[in-house]
Amino acid sequence: MDQIIECVPNFSEGRNRATIQALIEAVTSTAGVALLDHSMDPDHHRAVLTFCGTPEAIVEAAFRAIRIATDLIDLHKHFGAHPRVGATDVVPFIPIRGTTMQDCVQLARQLGEKVGRELDIPVFLYERAAAHADHAPLETIRRGGLEGLAFRMDSDPDWTPDFGPPRLHQSAGAIAIGARPDLIAYNVNLSSKDVETARSIAASHPTFKWRIAPSEGDRR
Repeated sequence: MDQIIECVPNFSEGRNRATIQALIEAVTSTAGVALLDHSMDPDHHRAVLTFCGTPEAIVEAAFRAIRIATDLIDLHKHFGAHPRVGATDVVPFIPIRGTTMQDCVQLARQLGEKVGRELDIPVFLYERAAAHADHAPLETIRRGGLEGLAFRMDSDPDWTPDFGPPRLHQSAGAIAIGARPDLIAYNVNLSSKDVETARSIAASHPTFKWRIAPSEGDRR
């Protein structure tokens, strides 16, 4: 492949292996795409797929997986520690070889338009693809969860989705689709409920980001 794009979608399902397998098959059945990795976490109730391919194939594989997630995942029955706003929660594109960040921005817009039009799910572009500065950080889209996003969509014109309807999908919520550089992410569990402790650790490096998850006893 002369042009390679990576895609790392996160899905709000970490317990049903049949659903995860269906998502994997949606990706691996797409010509021109290679699945690199997948993981599922029952506490966070989240699965992550990592795959790469040509620009055209990567959009098709992502759309197939999103469609499967929309059919099989109902956020109203979802309880997990990870913040989320969608059955398919976030879909980033990353340039790997023979491609640019701007190429990934265009792919994000292409996929977002298709998801909004064909699946009737509101799409917010984030990171390098964001059309609104307030939408660029992923945490601002997730702020307040589904209820917070629904409130902003109803009350603030700046929170009109980039694509799709101006309301949450009944079972699949919304999707953040974007373009970003490569990312290394990991979780650190703190034996403290002090938010300032988490903030001070995150502030120790300018590229660190943080989020607060419930304690083990609060997870359902």
